[in-house]
Amino acid sequence: MPRPHLPMRPAWLCRVCAAQWPCPAAQLDLATEFHGHTVALAFYLAAMMHDAMDDMYRLGGHPDRTAMHARFLGWLSLTRRPRRTERH
Repeated sequence: MPRPHLPMRPAWLCRVCAAQWPCPAAQLDLATEFHGHTVALAFYLAAMMHDAMDDMYRLGGHPDRTAMHARFLGWLSLTRRPRRTERH
């Protein structure tokens, strides 16, 4: 069984591939786990982003809010598929 791509705190790097979390594999796993529940996924990722920023502040850093938003939430629009409209 493959290891899940989970965050390593307080660095917020992936425990498996050491990329910034959520890494592409974690994004795929999350999109699969939350399939059909995009709002719940957005809330989960927003909470994770908040925790990551708190960890960075505790370590003396100053996270770039725009970059953090792009990293944690920016990829969500890629998981949404446009709805097909019926033609009459």
